Amino acid sequence: MTELISRTVAVVGSGLMGSGIAQVAATAGWQVVLRDITDDALKRGMDGIRRSLETFARKGQVPAEAVEATLGRITTTTDLEAVAGADIVVEAVFERLDLKREVFAELDRICPDGAVLATNTSAIPITRIAAATSRPESVVGTHFFSPVPMMRLCEVVRGHRTTDATLDRAREFAESVGKTCVVVNRDIAGFVTTRLISALVVEAVRLVENGVASAEDIDTACKLGFGHAMGPLATTDLTGVDVLRHATENIWDETADPKFFPPELLTRMVEAGELGRKSGRGFYDYDNRER
Repeated sequence: MTELISRTVAVVGSGLMGSGIAQVAATAGWQVVLRDITDDALKRGMDGIRRSLETFARKGQVPAEAVEATLGRITTTTDLEAVAGADIVVEAVFERLDLKREVFAELDRICPDGAVLATNTSAIPITRIAAATSRPESVVGTHFFSPVPMMRLCEVVRGHRTTDATLDRAREFAESVGKTCVVVNRDIAGFVTTRLISALVVEAVRLVENGVASAEDIDTACKLGFGHAMGPLATTDLTGVDVLRHATENIWDETADPKFFPPELLTRMVEAGELGRKSGRGFYDYDNRER
């Protein structure tokens, strides 16, 4: 087997989540291998990382010279074999079980025995993903939050056969890149945070759908009544209406619990391309207000 390289992390998937994980790891001094299936996808991911780092530099939150230094610690590739030798591999592909299982079957073949294989899923049980490998004890959930460079939380999720050593190493990695971790000891769909936000979002969307109150008033009620920093519908717009709908659907598919069934309004918004901030319109219109 390939010998592990000290403080090297591989990130599979260069979308918003993958590039964010790569950015915080490189900022913390890790050598990063960022893999995606096309050069165009990798360029978009690296362009996003550069923009984010330059924004932090303009605000004085990182030294200007740190931008190039951080980018220099990231190597991009379309070759999945290039992730071999990394201490930790974080999968950050689209939230679809069949796709994640396909990636993990390949990682099982490629990666050395000592590697931690982590999945950045927000709702899919870790055990279902780990079943694609011959080493479920080395598979763990690391649920980062978007945008990764700004959000401090990471859920570390134990699969049915995840060992204490794997969980500890995943937690150490997340903490090394500046995250505060909560540990999920039982592998249920949606874990802790996605179950909580999904239940709240589903009810908030139903209230809008049924004409009980406006999105603005529901969010105001949650902020002023419960002390939330952001209301559930603004959170949905920030995370992605499609992402929240997919998360609730995953939990519903696993549990058949009616409180997680995606409301019709959420489905129609996704079909209409009203995905929140990233599309310019969701529960709020971002084309006509400051984003």
